Amino acid sequence: MILATGIAESARSQTIESLVSPGELAEAHADLQTECSACHMRFDRGRQRELCIECHEDVGIDIDRELGFHGRSTEVRGTACADCHTDHEGAGADIANLDEDAFDHDITDFRLQGRHVEAACDGCHAADIRRRDAPSDCIDCHNDDDVHDGFAGNACGDCHKENDWKEISFDHDVTDYPLIGKHREVTCNDCHEDRTFRTTPTTCYGCHVEDDAHDGRSGDRCENCHNPKSWQDSSFDHARDTSFLLDGSHAELTCNDCHSEDPFSDRLETACASCHLEDDHHEGHFGEECDTCHATSLWTVSHFDHDRDTEYALRGAHTTIECEACHIEPIFEVILQTSCSDCHADDDPHKGEQGIRCDDCHNESSWQDDVLFDHDLTRFPLLGRHPETECGDCHETHVFRDAPELCVECHGDDDPHGGRFTDDCGACHNPVDWLAWQFDHGLRTDFPLEGAHADTACDACHRQPLAAMERMGGRCGDCHRSDDVHDGEFGFDCGRCHSADSFSNVETIQ
Repeated sequence: MILATGIAESARSQTIESLVSPGELAEAHADLQTECSACHMRFDRGRQRELCIECHEDVGIDIDRELGFHGRSTEVRGTACADCHTDHEGAGADIANLDEDAFDHDITDFRLQGRHVEAACDGCHAADIRRRDAPSDCIDCHNDDDVHDGFAGNACGDCHKENDWKEISFDHDVTDYPLIGKHREVTCNDCHEDRTFRTTPTTCYGCHVEDDAHDGRSGDRCENCHNPKSWQDSSFDHARDTSFLLDGSHAELTCNDCHSEDPFSDRLETACASCHLEDDHHEGHFGEECDTCHATSLWTVSHFDHDRDTEYALRGAHTTIECEACHIEPIFEVILQTSCSDCHADDDPHKGEQGIRCDDCHNESSWQDDVLFDHDLTRFPLLGRHPETECGDCHETHVFRDAPELCVECHGDDDPHGGRFTDDCGACHNPVDWLAWQFDHGLRTDFPLEGAHADTACDACHRQPLAAMERMGGRCGDCHRSDDVHDGEFGFDCGRCHSADSFSNVETIQ
């Protein structure tokens, strides 16, 4: 009786579905073993797919949005779930019915590329996790391999490729520090030693302090002078960035030639003398404004134009003399006088006797050549043969005023008269020719020459100095006493019998 009652109760708890069930459900559906309506609608087999999706909402969402395997596969779309996922084959049955070797991962949300193609399925899909729940972010699988310790974020694909982790495709330009020049050639580890990327310095000095050839003298703003393309190719523009243009030889100097300290804190003086005082071969005589005469291209080439920049134009030999020859004091402090004697007083061979207007005779090309002195403007104009005479023949010194003016003073040694006449040689002779002399004895004296006297040589009568001759009378006997054949018996008035033409021609005594 009791057995009959138990059987009756069991019969009442069973449904038609349970009585016709083809077998035990898979382990995943074990809790639905007695709830057939969860998966089956009586007499409506087409509703089974909807019931599956109602339970598996995430799969339904994938299908609606065409995501994941169920949403992307054209074979799944519109197909009953039971066509692939059979149940009632026992608790240990594989309801997924997945052929891993034939499965096309490209129709999932995670397409296999690069090294992922070679990976085993269980490398990403853990046995206790649904395959659709497998992580898709790099960091989910490679967290233990992250050398950046999480500081670079989880988007590993922004930098790395599936083919090779070391193949970097990161675009540094999207950061606050775009890579320029030589920076593009360095490896990441050259700057990011700890691979965290967070503490990497962004200043030149932060990375290159040990490479600083200036030893800190130029500060830490390397970019003021250098650029990432080349340390040697300086982008610093001295003309633009300072008030001192580098030109000429200055452009060939190195920074250290002028800047011995930090150039950004040490303000150098820009006057030439500030740097070149020890090189001043003028020893300060020309002041400190070196650029007034010199250019930066070459010290030995002066652009100072004495004709243009002063009131004293340089001519002749003045153009070739050294500046120090005239400027013995600071050039910009002492105003030189411009007369010849101001510079040449000590060199004046005339001892000042010719005045200070040297240019009346001389020119600046040469003191000796092309002397323009006109002797005719002096008290002794040069006549006759005198212009042919060298200056030194008369002027023993360059004083000139001490030269004699009388003929006898120059020609005393040449006097054929032995001093018997006066010193006034010009009374008879002229400068054209000594022999072309002219003296009118009748006009100039009281004794006109007549007869044989006219042809008589001067020294035939003038045997004594002229003063002695003037004391003699004009009688014949004064000269001819020794010739008197009468021994004075007829007196000294020879002209009573004789004539001046001839002694032998005797006339009647008057």
